[in-house]
Amino acid sequence: MRCPYCGGSETQVKDSRPSEDGAAIRRRRVCPDCAGRFTTFERVQLREVVVLKRSGKRVPFDRDKLQRSIDVALRKRAVEPDRIERLVSGITRQLESAGEPEVTSEAIGELVMAGLKGLDDVAYVRFASVYKNFREAKDFEDLLGTLGDGLLTVGAGTGSPPEDPEEPDAPPRRRAARP
Repeated sequence: MRCPYCGGSETQVKDSRPSEDGAAIRRRRVCPDCAGRFTTFERVQLREVVVLKRSGKRVPFDRDKLQRSIDVALRKRAVEPDRIERLVSGITRQLESAGEPEVTSEAIGELVMAGLKGLDDVAYVRFASVYKNFREAKDFEDLLGTLGDGLLTVGAGTGSPPEDPEEPDAPPRRRAARP
C-alpha cells in the first residue's frame, strides 16, 4: 500500500480488525519513511459492476461515490455512522450479487431512495429532490404524500388560513397591510 503522505511504496500494517458490520477489514498502517499513520479498509468484491448512465455512458461502479451521495443527503442529520455503513454495504452487496454485469443508474437511485426512506425521511426527500430533478413545489408535495403518516394535509401550504367551524358566516381573514 502506497503512503498517502510521502508516496512511499512500503508501508507496514500495525493493527488489523474487522469493521463494525464485519463486511470489511480495518487496517492501521505506518510508513517507515515519513512515520505517517493512516487507515485502510479491505472489502470483498464479488464482481465488477458497470453502471449504465442516463447519457448512455458506461462507468465502473464506485462505492465511494455512493457513500458520498448518501452522506450529502444525510448531512446534519442524527443518523449513526454504522447504520449509514450498513446501508452502503447492503446496496453494494445487492448490486454485486444480482448477477447482472451492468446496472442502470436509475436502479441504483431507487435502491438508495428505498434505503433512505427507511433510515431518515428528510434525507429521503433531499436525495429524491436531486435524483428526480424537482422543479417546483408540487414535486415535493407529491413525494411527501408517498411518505404517509399524515405528513402532508390537504390545504397545507396554500397560504389561506383554516376555516373556523364556530363562525361559518364570518368574512375571510386578511393580513394587515405593511407600511
